[in-house]
Parts: sequence; structure tokens; C-alpha cells
Amino acid sequence: MKVLLTATSFAPQYGGPPLSVSRLGAALTEAGVQAALWAPDGSAATSPIVADVERHAPPDVLVRCPGPLEAALALFGRPDVIHDNGVWRPHNHRLAVMARQAGIPRIVSPRGMLEPWAFGYKPLKKRLAWQLYQRRDLALAAALHATAPDEADNLARFQLGVPITLAPNGVDVTEPLVRTPRRDGMRTMLFLSRIHPKKGLPLLIKAFARVKPEGWQIIIAGPDELGHTEEIRVLAAARGIADRIVFPGPRYAEEKKALFAQADLFVLPTYSENFGMAVAEALAHGIPVITTTGAPWAALVEHGCGWWVAPNEEAFTDALAAAVATGPLELAEMGSRGRALVAETLGWGRVSNILLELYRSLTAKEGASIVRILE
Repeated sequence: MKVLLTATSFAPQYGGPPLSVSRLGAALTEAGVQAALWAPDGSAATSPIVADVERHAPPDVLVRCPGPLEAALALFGRPDVIHDNGVWRPHNHRLAVMARQAGIPRIVSPRGMLEPWAFGYKPLKKRLAWQLYQRRDLALAAALHATAPDEADNLARFQLGVPITLAPNGVDVTEPLVRTPRRDGMRTMLFLSRIHPKKGLPLLIKAFARVKPEGWQIIIAGPDELGHTEEIRVLAAARGIADRIVFPGPRYAEEKKALFAQADLFVLPTYSENFGMAVAEALAHGIPVITTTGAPWAALVEHGCGWWVAPNEEAFTDALAAAVATGPLELAEMGSRGRALVAETLGWGRVSNILLELYRSLTAKEGASIVRILE
């Protein structure tokens, strides 16, 4: 079976999808699938994230397609399934048209882009696109893929008449990190994600300023979007905690692991996540988490590995106060429970098997020539 996995970009600054989509590709190749990655910016061929995950794939099996779609299909050939990650973009619409005309089943993973918060962000353009093409493209998909029950419920509310498959993102659980605490004894809460208004960083700044935890710092790491880093700097200065916050910028691969090794606590005060890959990665590294009900992580409370609270200042302040009052040994025990949770439930083999069964159930009959369609 040949599966073409597409995304807006595999560049690191695009957050969780570059990792989760490319890692899915590697897991599929381990199961004997011919998998290819493509993005309209050509990043599948150049992304360091894809290069890093290739170690999980058999040599020379995961195809990294450069160039435009025509070049990708010329390199890979006719796929049996197209798994498109994301919505709204011109290339998503083009893939929808091409797949429909060629008789190739197309699966769409919205990757949080249809969640209520995201749909309401810059709503005028999205409502117009919804009416012009996006609703029809989704209604004609072979299946939709949700990464969490809440996302599946939200997709069902659109009443598209398309089956919805639930499969979480996977996460790699490697050997436990060797902790590298600061010599001065300062403890660290880590935010590691895109620095974007959706991520709720003002909640973190306001909560930290109210609690003023002695001996704690915040590391806010990630690519800046929309100039939001400067907004957070200004807010931190206004609240008198600028000297307690470090902004190291984007961190990937070994530098990212080094940040996890410093962290006593992971924080993601988000308004909306379809999955929350950063939460899964933190737990895989044995770090307890504070996040909000904007992320589908009720398991933090159910398994005693973190705090899951409403995305408002009062609730996040209470959670942060409780976390910093928790002793280092108990935090470490919470982190161990989180690590065991993701190891049991989010292995890539399990996740890829769910999607592989979906692909098999939707395998297309002989369709039109892709070359002719693209012409």
C-alpha cells in the first residue's frame, strides 16, 4: 500500500504537526507501508524534524517529496490513499479536487483547525472559505481523523456525513533523562510550544505574578508568531516578573531535550488544542504538567500526573500555586506516572495500526490517471 501524507509544512516552527505527521510516516513504513511526505513549501525534503524521525524508518523507505505536487507524484507514483493534514489552505483544496477526480480516498486530519477557538479566530475569512469550498471538500472526504474525543465531537457537530476515526498522536518514550538542575537551586517551569495568542501565555504570566513562587523561573521557548513574544515581555515587565522569565527562542532536537532535562514542571495554558503534542512529550520525559481544558488531557487528573483546569486566570493561578507547593519528590512521582501513562497508551505502533486499518478499509478501486488530472 502507498500512502501520501501531506501537511502545510514540515518546518520546525509549525509546531506539533511536523513531528506527528512525519513520525506517523516512519511508523507506517515499519508496518510495511510505502509512505511519502509532501508539503507545498518543499520542507518534507529539508526539515530537520523529518531527518530526525527517519531513524525510526527502514533505510531508504520513507519518501521525502520535494517541489510542487506534480513533482511529488512523479517521484512517488499513484498513492492508494491521501492523508491530508490541515484545512483552509489552497493546497488542501487542490488535493481534495485531485483525489476526488482520480478516485483516490482522501482522509482529512484537521489538526485542531476546526476547533471552536480556531474557527472563531479571524472568522470572516474562514466563514467565506467554508461557504466557497471547505465544507464541500470535507463532506466529500472518505473519512475524517480526530486525535481526541472532544475533537471528534466537534467534527460531528458539522454534520458532514463523513465517518470519523479516532486515533491519538503517538509519542516516543525513550530512556529517562538525566536531570540537570541549576546550581543555584532555582526550579524551572517550562513552556515549549509556538508563542501564539492561542497558547494562553498571558494566563501564565498573570498567575505567576500573583503567586510569586520563591525559587522558580519560567522558560518560554518556541518560535514567535504575530509578534506575540514582545507582548508577553511587556506584560511580564508590567507585572514585575521580567527577571524571572527566560526566552531562549525555538529549540529542537538535542536543545529541546536539554530544556526538558532542566524542567521540574511543564505548563501549557492553552485555549485550544486538538491533542496537545507538547503535553505528551513532557509526560514522556517524566515531567508533570499543568494545562487547561482547552487541551484533551483529563488523564492528567485521572492518573495523578498533573493539573487540568479551566482556561481562566483564577483557575490557572490556583493550579500553579498547588504545583509549586508540591515537593520535588512528589512532582517526580507524578512525572513517573505520566511517563507510564503515555508509554502504555500512545505508542506509535498502536496509533499507526489504527490508521492503517482505516486506510485498508478505504483502499480505492482503479481511478483516473493522476497525470491527466493534474494537467
